[in-house]
Amino acid sequence: MNIVVCAKQIPDPNLKPELDGDRLKRAGVAAVLDEGDEYGVEAALQLAEAHGGEVTVVSMGPESAMEAVRKALSMGAHKGILVSDDSLAGADALATARVLAAAIKRVEFDVVITAVESTDGYSGVVPQMLAEFLGIPNATFAKSLEVADGTLKINRQTEKGYDVVETPLPALVTVTAGANEPRYPSFKGIVGAKSKPVDQLSVGDLEIDGGAAATQSVANIEEAAKRGAGEVVEDDGTGAERIAAFLAEKKVI
Repeated sequence: MNIVVCAKQIPDPNLKPELDGDRLKRAGVAAVLDEGDEYGVEAALQLAEAHGGEVTVVSMGPESAMEAVRKALSMGAHKGILVSDDSLAGADALATARVLAAAIKRVEFDVVITAVESTDGYSGVVPQMLAEFLGIPNATFAKSLEVADGTLKINRQTEKGYDVVETPLPALVTVTAGANEPRYPSFKGIVGAKSKPVDQLSVGDLEIDGGAAATQSVANIEEAAKRGAGEVVEDDGTGAERIAAFLAEKKVI
């Protein structure tokens, strides 16, 4: 079984984010492998260990994103692909999905695994776009997954528990945070990651349907409104009615 897992390098979320114009500042900022992607890497490794095969890490970003790819390789992934091109700076979700799809099509795969969303973007739409461009079904919010007889079966996390979802392979699945316990890279894994193969590609190396140009732009950036002190309701006999009216106004009830 061949598994592809998407991984992204992001500015360290433990530090205060900075803007570079209308974009999140990345150059010169401490960066890490997105924690959400670590769950995806672990899920991919568990599938490979259970069924045999290889795990390929695919990422898009600046050359420094190689560190995130190497982190996944040090955890146990077998090889990597990094698409790095200055023209991709500021790429939106649609362009990102197109580029990742073009890179993934270069390898054979049975399962593609991603996080639900990136910690620095929170759009939550790239996996669905990616599945569409790859022409495969998409199972989302997996808290656990297994593969048997050419079928992917997941427990899909919901507000009330979980749904059991099955789909034929090949398929794409998004893995929720907490779905597993990502392993720590061993010293042997860290050393070995340096010799594992990684293809570093540019936009020109890929056949990207629709191109890689961003289709969205930032119109305005402003500070988030500060939270107000709120309203204190003193019950003079009409408190319940006033609270009910307030909740109705906010469309809570």
